[in-house]
Amino acid sequence: MKKKLYITAIAAMGFVGLGHSQAQNPECMTNLSIYTEHVKVKNYEAAYTPWKMVYDNCPTLNWANILYGERILKDRLAKATGADKTANINALMELYDNRAKYFPAKTDVAETIIDKVLLKYDEKMITDDEIYSQLDKAFTEDRANFKNPKALYLYFSSLVDLNSAGKKELEEVFEKYDNITEKIDEENEKLTEVINKLLPKEDAGTLTSKEKRQLSSYNSYSESYGKIAESIDSKLGALANCENLIPLYEKNFDSKKGDLTWIKRAVGRMYSKECTEDPMFKKLFEVQLAMEPSASAYMYAGALKNNAGDNSGALADFNKALELETDSRKKSNIAYKIATSYRRGSKSTARSYAQKAIDANPSNGKAYLLIASLYAGSANECGSTPFEKRAIYWKAADLARQAGRVDPALSGRAGQAAASYSAKAPSKTDIFNSGMAGKTVSFSCWVGGSVKVPNL
Repeated sequence: MKKKLYITAIAAMGFVGLGHSQAQNPECMTNLSIYTEHVKVKNYEAAYTPWKMVYDNCPTLNWANILYGERILKDRLAKATGADKTANINALMELYDNRAKYFPAKTDVAETIIDKVLLKYDEKMITDDEIYSQLDKAFTEDRANFKNPKALYLYFSSLVDLNSAGKKELEEVFEKYDNITEKIDEENEKLTEVINKLLPKEDAGTLTSKEKRQLSSYNSYSESYGKIAESIDSKLGALANCENLIPLYEKNFDSKKGDLTWIKRAVGRMYSKECTEDPMFKKLFEVQLAMEPSASAYMYAGALKNNAGDNSGALADFNKALELETDSRKKSNIAYKIATSYRRGSKSTARSYAQKAIDANPSNGKAYLLIASLYAGSANECGSTPFEKRAIYWKAADLARQAGRVDPALSGRAGQAAASYSAKAPSKTDIFNSGMAGKTVSFSCWVGGSVKVPNL
């Protein structure tokens, strides 16, 4: 995203940031003009010689030396073999180092490390140990600028592989998983906040050209984060199950019980993996409650009461959790987690809390997906005829599509769910035979409301 902004700036402002002595070099200025024109039409081969002249003799003349130089070298690398390939890899590595040297204000620690690691990874020149150690340095020293989705996945994937090889402990895997997924959530939250401000304008047809480009770009980035998050969860796989979590937390409890962050993450992970009936969950939760009687602590208290069959006590704690939380996104996440705890017992209660999650944060696509699944699971309860019962799937599909719209990171899951629900809804033949085209089907079950049958 940063590089795209730099390209726009160069196009809008022309050649800026010239060093005095370099700006006086007419040959550098001429070759700068020549190679930038070639790059604009993607004639990288013709751009190489004039670019090399400027890069070698006037390296700080213009940011294009780095930005366009990267494109030129990547093109040469893609076409090279043998010694030429090695030479271009080394040249590109040197360019990344020089980017930080010549343009420190436009470069950050994480970006440089990530670009070098990804280059080595793509060229199969780096081990899991090197990937992890170098990306861990980037994440630790410059977390704010560690945003590359592919690098985030490689950071975690290499650690899991090292754990499988017996080189890293499971505890470190869980710690990094939390750090990395929190980072993904942070970046996606920034994107969806803007996306959901633009969606009403898109619906109204009032988006400017700039806003259309922005919406398209942010949707794309959000989708990328969503795919990476799914890949990370898949990579973690069965490592994060109750059979692994419980003995790990029992082993580390005495040494970690004073670490609030560790306690909160342990409780949260056991809750999400539905390990709440194990005594270890209660033990961890009680420590969290004593150290920080927060909104999330009341949520976990409600889960314990729910497990014990104390429904009224559980509801009281759940509502107390929502009352205490003032941050809208955290409130939304709490409401969603509460909703999931009711999805098997009381669909109407689950929907109520899922709606609270949406009210607190309209970008909470997971809440839309949850309601969609609740509706789809109620088909046999809603209607007196097969057609009426299957009509509920239209309502479910609409909610699933909305989930992907408000949070593009969920677009993959949302699209699959919508397609599945739509396939179960009445077909065109069913609509024709029923004579219901364009009519409304009302639901007298807990779902309530209605849906309009599509016209043929």
